[in-house]
Amino acid sequence: MGVYLVSIEAREWFGEGEGGHGAVASAFDGELRRRGLPPYEPGPGTGGSWFEEKLSPSMKAFDAFCRDRLTEAERETFYGWTVLVPLSVEEPIRLPVGSAYADETVVAGAPQVLALGERLAGILGLPLDAIPATGANLELLLWFMEGDQVARTAAARPGPWAEDLDTAFYVALYLRAAQYALRYGCPVTYS
Repeated sequence: MGVYLVSIEAREWFGEGEGGHGAVASAFDGELRRRGLPPYEPGPGTGGSWFEEKLSPSMKAFDAFCRDRLTEAERETFYGWTVLVPLSVEEPIRLPVGSAYADETVVAGAPQVLALGERLAGILGLPLDAIPATGANLELLLWFMEGDQVARTAAARPGPWAEDLDTAFYVALYLRAAQYALRYGCPVTYS
């Protein structure tokens, strides 16, 4: 068990009942309409693959790292959301719809999350070209926590990222989630 960050297919986004996000989709579309924007339509999906990563490492050092480098509003945008959408959302949108982990749903935009992730990755010297980006299930977690690839990469490309793998993992996780959402046009949420 545990908490996972997962992509949402279009049928799940509009679905009602267990496993569906219809209430969030409806509330989000209502908020977009209120702002004079068209409703959100998820992309066609990925043809059978999906984004799934487990939030396993401690977030304590990551949170401290972000508190030192981001404003409170930037922190909420980067990792304080419950749903990430592939739309530009200047500031997170709060919806009065509960989830398994919160009393409300906070929707953030993937372009904003990506920009913050790239900034933090630069501070860490995170070698993004060496870190998995395909979206295969648990690929990031396995790369950071269970494989010898991280040790080889750290030896070849040392930097602050290699001194705190938990923080590096979470920066890469949120950055890759934003990239995935934008690439496939699908939301990402916690499960």
